Amino acid sequence: MKRFALFGVLVAVAMGLNACGDDGSGTSGVEEVSSASEIELSGSSDASSSTESSATATTESSAAITGESSSATASVNSCSSQVGEPGDTTKVTYTLKRFDGPLTNPHKGFTVPTEAAWTFDPGFEYGPHGSLNNKAWDLVTYGSGYQQWNKLHKGKGVYDWSELEELLNALSEHNMGYALRVFPYSPSFIRDNSTPEENYDWTPKFVYEEGAQKITAKYKENNANAAVPVWDDPVYLQYAKEFATALAAKYDGDPRIEYIDVRSFGEWGEWHVSNLDGSKMPSVEVQKDMLQHYASVFKKSLLVLPSDGYGDVYTYALSLGITKRDDCLIGIPGTADSLVRAYKANLPTVAENCGSYAIMLNYTDVIPGGYLKWTAERWVDAITTAHLTYYVLDQGFDDCGYQFYNDNKALADSMTKVLGYNFTVEKAELVTVARSKDTTSTLNITVKNTGVAPCFFDVYMVAEFVNESGQVITQLGQTTGILKGTFKDGASKEFSFSGPAKTGASIALSLYESEAAYKGGKNPTVRFDNDGLQKNNKLLLKP
Repeated sequence: MKRFALFGVLVAVAMGLNACGDDGSGTSGVEEVSSASEIELSGSSDASSSTESSATATTESSAAITGESSSATASVNSCSSQVGEPGDTTKVTYTLKRFDGPLTNPHKGFTVPTEAAWTFDPGFEYGPHGSLNNKAWDLVTYGSGYQQWNKLHKGKGVYDWSELEELLNALSEHNMGYALRVFPYSPSFIRDNSTPEENYDWTPKFVYEEGAQKITAKYKENNANAAVPVWDDPVYLQYAKEFATALAAKYDGDPRIEYIDVRSFGEWGEWHVSNLDGSKMPSVEVQKDMLQHYASVFKKSLLVLPSDGYGDVYTYALSLGITKRDDCLIGIPGTADSLVRAYKANLPTVAENCGSYAIMLNYTDVIPGGYLKWTAERWVDAITTAHLTYYVLDQGFDDCGYQFYNDNKALADSMTKVLGYNFTVEKAELVTVARSKDTTSTLNITVKNTGVAPCFFDVYMVAEFVNESGQVITQLGQTTGILKGTFKDGASKEFSFSGPAKTGASIALSLYESEAAYKGGKNPTVRFDNDGLQKNNKLLLKP
């Protein structure tokens, strides 16, 4: 994916569709679309067939890839009936254009720090229900933040999940998951030599009582003395693993959890001790062993290696299916490039910036010795270069992205369609054949992933006949499943759904996270980037 700059609201890309015969779009540049793992599923009592095949697809312009709004107008023609041996054939080509406005979808997108359930209290002015009507929340798809290890792990075999549960439930009520980080240590709270250890050392006290060692280091920010765990102490490692096991037993596969950082070592659990003079990180082998333990107990939830896990540790993490995050995008040149390895390993990438938006606006642009300031160009470049799936909209705890969104609304809205996956229906045609014994309809569609990353969960596509009120008459064809990671960014795929025709009915397309959700009568949670989205998240095709 080439880097590109993007400013303002999404621009339009014209796509000509003819009702009959050749494509006729006249678009230059044709790409061969390789086949991926699609699974055909039974989903309707009257379904006859549903297939997906590799196909040649028109390459979308770079403007559309950036998420720039496309009017994507299509000619709408209904072919005259063609009488012949197979039967009378009618073709209807649908008008298609991009969705106007920001488009959020699950398991990707932007977050803001979400400390606790009080974030959703109307008394918090920057929250979703606060007095300032903070529209940054319209772009937020999941919450993120940290928990203290000592508050969750009260004693040997004793755990308290109550505050975390309260936050997870509050997020779930707002259709958001949570990216969990459990910190063993946070030097940010070391004020001077008199600062109580429990203010910054969040390793449970009982771990020390059981024999884990700690040292005194110097915190470089203010030269204060700081108590620090010995990161490779066997007792420390034992209880760090026991906590991971308990955390997995409680939350592995929990749909409220978006991903979990492995935060076992160092300052803020970021796998470094750069600000603690006298403290040392454990050996590479100890680091790998901790990653292996997490991978052995977490079988379902996505795990993430923090910022300073590099080199052989990074390589080993990828081999375990553990992805990578980096917390210094924009501020340090080349940081986004470090995440490309995870993208190439077919894993979602995760990132934050060096500081909050307000702080980064005041950076000096001097390297070394300083940080690069925030600019729109650098922000877009970070997203596209790293093929980001998850990104912090603004990491300031004070205003939940309020200032950022007020300053950059159009750009931020547009990037919701670039970050992660983004499914756009480029072409749709309904072919109905009337024979003496029956009349069948086949919906042929071309869908493109116009985001910068694959979709990292299974997707289930459904076509339905609906009446003028949008109520389902019957499913057209079968449910088609697309395995996670197989619908690559920039790729186009063709799908067909065939079954008995329904006179006078309209067509709706849907994307589900599971076939069970569809069969259970739930509304889809994934939305196409097309005009015609209904309140139930289904896409009504318009002739």
